[in-house]
Amino acid sequence: MKHLRSYYTFATAIALLFSFEPPSYDIREKFVQCVYNYPYVSNSISNVVYTQTNTSYSSVLDFSIRNARFFNISSKPQVIVTPLDVSHIQATIICSQRHGLQIRTRSGGHDYEGLSYVAEVPFVVLDLINLRQIRVDVENRTAWVQAGATLGELYYTISQKSKTLAFPGGVGATVGTGGLISGGGYGLLMRSHGLAADNIIDAHIIDVNGNLLDRKAMGEDLFWAIRGGGGASFGVIVAWKIKLVPVPSTVTVFNVARTLEENAIEVLYKWQLVADKLDKRLFIRVDVTKDSRKHGKQIIQANFVSMFQGGVDELIPLMQRSLPELGLDRKDCTETSWIGSAVFANGVLNGSLISNEPPEVLLNRYQRDLVKYKGKSDCVMKPIPIDGLRGLWRMLFDNEIEIAQFELVPHGGRMDEISESEIAFPFRSGYRFHIHYVVVWEEEGDEAAQRHINWIRRVYNYMEPYVSNSPRAAYVNYRDLDFGVNNNGYTSYDQANKWGVKYFGNNFRRLAIVKTRVDPNNFFRNEQSIPTLFEEGD
Repeated sequence: MKHLRSYYTFATAIALLFSFEPPSYDIREKFVQCVYNYPYVSNSISNVVYTQTNTSYSSVLDFSIRNARFFNISSKPQVIVTPLDVSHIQATIICSQRHGLQIRTRSGGHDYEGLSYVAEVPFVVLDLINLRQIRVDVENRTAWVQAGATLGELYYTISQKSKTLAFPGGVGATVGTGGLISGGGYGLLMRSHGLAADNIIDAHIIDVNGNLLDRKAMGEDLFWAIRGGGGASFGVIVAWKIKLVPVPSTVTVFNVARTLEENAIEVLYKWQLVADKLDKRLFIRVDVTKDSRKHGKQIIQANFVSMFQGGVDELIPLMQRSLPELGLDRKDCTETSWIGSAVFANGVLNGSLISNEPPEVLLNRYQRDLVKYKGKSDCVMKPIPIDGLRGLWRMLFDNEIEIAQFELVPHGGRMDEISESEIAFPFRSGYRFHIHYVVVWEEEGDEAAQRHINWIRRVYNYMEPYVSNSPRAAYVNYRDLDFGVNNNGYTSYDQANKWGVKYFGNNFRRLAIVKTRVDPNNFFRNEQSIPTLFEEGD
């Protein structure tokens, strides 16, 4: 803890040092001068502050925008800061408060509604792209990973140190660890080892007063909240200490496609009955996809995407017993390493077949083929009947949309063994699988955007009878502003509860209690941040 204590925590006293500013300076210039003059900030900060007049501003802002819906919009940040060390973050937090700017923290840029780089109020983007150090301790099966590192960078670094250790995170290589872990973190290892957030041992976070805190200093309530409750409501997460989990040297992957003519719906129905009850080493996701760009015609199919922690000789008999309807054959399967399965999963996500690319492909932070998209999510407790699946499938035949996918991800295994209150992520025992709905388009213009967004809203309404209720659960990492948004100023707990209970269930009130303690003036806020419990005017 000595190195943590070395940073000054008397933020209020420091702010008083800047009691006089020339009246001609606008808000942006005042903020920049405040940051440059912040006591004990490293001199390198001048190299990582970008205003709208800086020639590199647009390229820095655009590099980590993952959703083209938010390209070329007017609500751009006053300033972007890409910190190189903790002092840069502390200066940004204190100076943003002093000069009336909000902070949006970005680690990978995959926020579905662009909340890490878009706001309707004057704001600063704190882009953690330079904070990506990863230190792996093989002997103790742990690692420290800074929040700006991507999952691809983390997985690759682990694989260079051990062939039999892994981390149960997501599948997108360009996703930032800061956001993914703070929201939960689904992935191929979730049925055997839980979510990414279930495997966090410690964390470093900078609070509203500029204090750098570890688990002991922040206390167990805040440590609980940032694992699944979204870190951006409570401070700026700098790094995670993660637990590495054992994996066999050989795993098996497959990606088997089935069409309507190949009984895809019947296989999918059977999948619902068994997917959460299979051997916890076996993860089988289903991607029901429509892509009108391929071969000049509509192609709609269900892809059964799997990773098994073992060899094909063990997998085939297991599948024959549990899901013979799929008709899995040895030729469908590829034996590889855990890092090979990460390359495979990332390739599937990006529309590839089984990838033979080297692990180094995971280090590429640049995302090609930027598209516009809108996502939603559900959790399912009872199997959807055949007629319900057919109706869902029929919606993909709509000629008004370009690309859409329904991704069904199984729970069960370790997910059932963890209490809903263990961390802030609540959806555990009783939930068979979750569904991620996404619609994608390349067309330009507001009409095309509204047409695709209206379509996914119709899908969501159609699914209401078949999914969880009271609340109708949703995954916070698939952010959806259709649920409601906070006010620019004060937002009551009751107002925010309308969307908050969807993401956090019974944990939402506890999150608000933690928020009230650590950020009582609600500085760290966005359209769906955790509210305080104060009444207006308190």
